[in-house]
This record gives sequence, structure tokens and C-alpha cells, in this order.
Amino acid sequence: MRIFLVGYMGSGKSTLGSALADALGIKWVDLDDEFESRYKIAISDFFAKYGEVTFRDLEHKLLTEIIERTDIVVSTGGGAPCYFDTMKLMNQTGLTVYLSATPELLISRIENSARKRPVYQQMKGENFRENLIFHLESRVSFYSQATFTIDAEKPNIEALKTLILNYYKPTF
Repeated sequence: MRIFLVGYMGSGKSTLGSALADALGIKWVDLDDEFESRYKIAISDFFAKYGEVTFRDLEHKLLTEIIERTDIVVSTGGGAPCYFDTMKLMNQTGLTVYLSATPELLISRIENSARKRPVYQQMKGENFRENLIFHLESRVSFYSQATFTIDAEKPNIEALKTLILNYYKPTF
């Protein structure tokens, strides 16, 4: 069983991923945390030093390694599904869940987050809301390729668990 959570920054992929893995009794991996652990550098610092192109390449390579694991919930970074046909790869190797959120919900979560988000740092300013909406819209076509879409505002762990277990239920 492999479950990939996708969605924009602030949609709750890490929070839901941890809780979902606990509910299913399997492991959880946060792709951003794995990246920082592997390369011994904060993603925001990596972006500043090496740029987004290099980050996306290494992020994709790391994800292809993680895909080899089984019985895992993976919280992807917000941009991970948008490069290198990653949504196709995740859909071929597991179940994908898109955490859909309104711009207002995302803004409130991003602005109150302790995590430094390089894409947010690039967008913030007087046109932040418009920039976020534009950026979100550019990614929705990737996210919407997910097997399931759920509301990120109040995800129901038990309902999602049931959905996943039914998806993986063997058919005879």
C-alpha cells in the first residue's frame, strides 16, 4: 500500500499524512523532511543557494527512492507533483489523494506557519493573494489527476481510511 498526499503548501499534507499513517498502522514520510535530512540543509536555504531547478531534480530522485517502499503514506511537497511526470508515476505506483483548499484557507495556514516556505518567500508582498491564486491555478491541473480529492479544511481521517482500505481491498 502506497498513498501519496498532494496539494498546495498549507493544505495540510503533513498533518493529515501523519494521522492517516497512524490510523492505517503504516509508516509516514514527509518528502520535505526527508530532503532536509538527506541533504543536511533547509529547503529555503537550498532554494537560495542552488535554485529551484536543482531542488526539483533532487526532490524527484528522492521520491523515486521512496516509491520503492511499501506500506507508506507520503506527504509530498506542494510542487513535487508538477514536475517530471511525477503525478503519473505516483498514480502508477499507489493511490493519490489531493487535499483541495480555498485560497483563503491556504493563506491563513501559510501566514501562520512556522515552516519557511521558499515559494511563499518569493510571492509575499502587496499582491500576495493574487500571486497565490495564480500559482495555485497553475498547479491544480496536476493535483486534479489524483485518484481522490478531499476537502483540506476538515478532512475526515476515518472516512479517508475507509476509502483507502476499500480501494486496496482485493477483488476476486
